[in-house]
Amino acid sequence: MISLTAILLSTLLYRSAHAGTTIWSGSFNAYPNVSVFDEWSWSNEVGEYQWYIHGSQPTSHYLALDPSYKNPADTTEANGLKLTIDSTATWNSDMERTELIPQTTANLGTGELYYHFSVMHSATNPPNSAYEHQITFFESHFTELKYGVSPNATYLEWMIQSQPQWGTPFTPGTWYNFAYDIDFSAGTVGLWASTGSDPLTRVMPNTAASTSTNSEDWHLGVLRLVQGSDTEDWYFSGVYIESGPVTTSVGSGSSGGVSSSSITASSTSVSSSTASVSPISTTSVAGPTQTQYGQCGGTGWTGPTMCASPFTCVPVSPPYYSQCQ
Repeated sequence: MISLTAILLSTLLYRSAHAGTTIWSGSFNAYPNVSVFDEWSWSNEVGEYQWYIHGSQPTSHYLALDPSYKNPADTTEANGLKLTIDSTATWNSDMERTELIPQTTANLGTGELYYHFSVMHSATNPPNSAYEHQITFFESHFTELKYGVSPNATYLEWMIQSQPQWGTPFTPGTWYNFAYDIDFSAGTVGLWASTGSDPLTRVMPNTAASTSTNSEDWHLGVLRLVQGSDTEDWYFSGVYIESGPVTTSVGSGSSGGVSSSSITASSTSVSSSTASVSPISTTSVAGPTQTQYGQCGGTGWTGPTMCASPFTCVPVSPPYYSQCQ
């Protein structure tokens, strides 16, 4: 059985490291091995996760725990999670799915909350960009990451209501850290992101969305829409949900061999009315400058409109928000 002491220690470790208040910890410290995931059932709702969305093989076929499977910058966890999608992973449909859902009595849909996680893939068993993947999504799909979709099939694309808002190349061996900034009261969602051990920065402002959750419909994992023969391995760590202020630190440890370079975002913001946006150069204008990923323009913006070299001011959500990229 899951140790109550292990769960309490895991929660305390997370709370001591975070700026906000952790209302649900998805730490894998409560799982000494993957067989513990099988202790959860609808009649025995224990642990941090519900585990029922997967294929017909044993749990060890789809989940694995190991220190090498986590972002090395995350020093609060002993292990990360490797999650596998393959031709056996069909669940209640023709789609291939391996997903975990928070097990909690907390209200995960009130006020302004930050849904944190880190994700990576390696050069071994990489995701196939020919297939659409839905990643860390809500059942209503008001926000999620996707891979293998337009406008850039090899990018992680952040979506609001199935419309791409922001993207970054999904490079093997690089950890991508995210926090969905969801204001359930205001009905908006924004995005914070970084790579490796770099602190999170806001990459997209909060935008109107049909925000809703019943506190057990956020899916940590991957849904592959097309049945394929490819085996894909996805890696997750640093999973938790907090109320503000947002914790921007990923961890105090070194990023080791994992890339910690600044995240590279798509210079194209796509919406129902805007197919492409041309970068605006600000290098020839004198005055105060904005740093990379800082706001440099938009409706009502009164701050710096120039970007530090070599970055340019890009309208990512025109006319409301521009950012140095």
